[in-house]
Amino acid sequence: MGRTRENKAEIIADLKTSLSEAQLTVVFDYQGLSVGEIGDLRDRVRPTGTVCTVTKNTLMRLAVEEDDNWRPMTEFLSGSNAFLFVKDDIGGAIRAYQEFKKVSKKTEFRGGVMQGRALNEEQVKAIADLPSKEELMAQIAGAINSIATQLAVGINEVPSSLARGINEVPASVGRVIQAKAQKDQEG
Repeated sequence: MGRTRENKAEIIADLKTSLSEAQLTVVFDYQGLSVGEIGDLRDRVRPTGTVCTVTKNTLMRLAVEEDDNWRPMTEFLSGSNAFLFVKDDIGGAIRAYQEFKKVSKKTEFRGGVMQGRALNEEQVKAIADLPSKEELMAQIAGAINSIATQLAVGINEVPSSLARGINEVPASVGRVIQAKAQKDQEG
């Protein structure tokens, strides 16, 4: 027996929720994968904040047709598709998928969608190669720490220079007096 209209509406609503939470969606052909292999892929991507879903193309088409951000996905909706809804760690999710793809040799990348643009496999890999949010935060923290250190050294140098200058005044006055006395003796 097929799905009821209410059941299909619930699935479409769930898909829309998953899409609204995702930064990137990857579409791939899962034909030939066993239930265990799909479970393995789900286990690999779960720690990255990614959800792997298998659904009918018609239901996904209904979920994306009214959303400009995800409408480009319709060009990938043919054949047996599974979807990765990447919420957090894009690089980690793509690396996990690529590792699974290499091991299983049964899945074919169809495309990705991010911010209203359809992406090919090279573009998705390029996005995955960008530094993670944690790496960027560490780089920014390092840069801020470097600036603070340089500022502290610079601020510390002002009183040190002033102290050296003050210490030099009596010696300079002594040299001036000595030079004046010597000039007076010669003249």
